[in-house]
Amino acid sequence: MNGPLPWVGDQVTDADGRTVIVTDIRLGGTVWVLRPIYTGNFATRWETTKPETLDVVKRRSERIANP
Repeated sequence: MNGPLPWVGDQVTDADGRTVIVTDIRLGGTVWVLRPIYTGNFATRWETTKPETLDVVKRRSERIANP
């Protein structure tokens, strides 16, 4: 990953190649919570403790400006 770490609302590609959204950062910035971009079930989430494996596709501000 290049640049600053992903933040809540950013669209990223995870280590498994899934394009996802960062929904939360927990435990003092040590756990990133991810979810699929489009899903009818917002309970589908997983976590990573390695934010360096996340590649930012779009920052939150870009997603809002150009959905």
